[in-house]
Parts: sequence; structure tokens; C-alpha cells
Amino acid sequence: MAKFLSLFSGSSGNSTYLEDSTARILIDAGRTAKQLSEALAAREIDPAAIDALLITHEHVDHAQGIRVFASKYNVPVYATAGTIEGLKKKGFVNEKTALHDIGEALSIGGMHITPFPTSHDTYEPCGFSVTTADERKFTLCTDTGILTEQSKKALAGSDAVVLESNHELNMLLNGPYPYPLKMRVSGAKGHLSNDDCARELVRLVESGTSRLFLGHLSRENNTPEIAEATAVSALTIAGMKRDFDYTLEVLPPVNTKKAVIF
Repeated sequence: MAKFLSLFSGSSGNSTYLEDSTARILIDAGRTAKQLSEALAAREIDPAAIDALLITHEHVDHAQGIRVFASKYNVPVYATAGTIEGLKKKGFVNEKTALHDIGEALSIGGMHITPFPTSHDTYEPCGFSVTTADERKFTLCTDTGILTEQSKKALAGSDAVVLESNHELNMLLNGPYPYPLKMRVSGAKGHLSNDDCARELVRLVESGTSRLFLGHLSRENNTPEIAEATAVSALTIAGMKRDFDYTLEVLPPVNTKKAVIF
């Protein structure tokens, strides 16, 4: 049995919990160590029982809690070589942080973890596919301007997927952001739009993925209702029925729900 829980999702911070019978991991630590600890404890998860902390990239909304959390609970931190360099330069880790280059793959207990490259304006960003001890596959892919072929390959065959649905393009282009920021967000090294996400969801459900989660929504350039409607519309047009062919959930910035079994 595998469990997934989004603790935080969005520009104000990101952290995802994953558990099977052999291991417990966190992907990203984008809130303070206190906030992460409290969020875990609220679900009766002991922060000291976390076996590994995986980091997708060095932006503050994914990395701000690493140094204190990893030190307090003696948790090893895994990331790509480029992300480790970025974390050091930004001060999110120090000489006491147990840093490890994740390489091409990693095993934690019975979990097999494979990073894959994403397209974002950081040193060496990645997403993660995790195959649990009971052979359930979970994939997280956020903070990417485009879906690379490696990303699509990693997403394929997943039982559960967290995919970025960051912005509604017209809201972004007509919103309050300065022009350079609009171009960054909508560019190839920015963030996936609702439409980009929806197209990939169709492909995923066609290939057998049934648990869909929309993540990293923008507060300024999206709403949960628009992101959800865009995804459901695309899936419906493709002939797929919600709660029969797939389930879909929009991840809130702060999640108060319990873990999802998949």
C-alpha cells in the first residue's frame, strides 16, 4: 500500500509526502522546518521518521526549509549535482547538511526513485518518479515550461501523477505581472499552463493513469475552478468520464486532508 500527501503546493511553498511499507520520503521543503513539522504531525507522521528529502530545484518555494529540517531530524538530502550547487550558493544548505548527488537512480527502503530533467530556469531541475515496494508508480512533475521527452517517458505508466497546472494564459498575459515576468512564466523554462497540462492529462489517461492531481497553481494567474474546468473539458472531449476513467483533484496551497492511498 502506498500513500501520497501534498502538504503544500504553489508559489508560497511546496512539499510532498510519500510513504510505503518500507520508507517515508519528502519531495521538496518549500516552507519553514516548523511548518513542515507541524503539517506532518497533524497527520500523525513523525518528522523524525522521514528517511530522505528529495529536492527538485533550488528556488525558495521548494528549498527554504531544507537546512533546518534536515539538521533537526538528521535527514539525508538528495538532488542533482546542479541543484546541490544552487542550494549551496543560495544558502539553503550548509556544511552540516547531509547532501547526496542522486545520480541516475536511488533506492530508499523498497522505493526506487528516478529523477528526470525538467525545463526550468535553475541549475539542473528535475521531477521524480517513485516506484514503491508494492510496485505502484507515483510521478511528480512541476516547475517546467515544457514537457520534455524525458518527462513524458517518466510520466507514462504512472498510477498517480502530480502535474503542474500553473496559469491560465490569458489571465497571465492580461494580469499585473511586468512584461519580462510574463514572458518568463509562459516561456520554455517557466511553468506549464492549464492547456499544456490538460493535453498531457489526456495522453496519460489514455495510457492507463487514473489518479490525477493538479499542482503548483498560481495565485495571481489562475484559479482552482479554471484549472479544474480546463482539465475536465479536455478529458471529456477525449471521451473520458470523471470518476470512472479517472479521478482528479486540484491541490490547494495548504492541504488539510489526509493522505491518499493509491
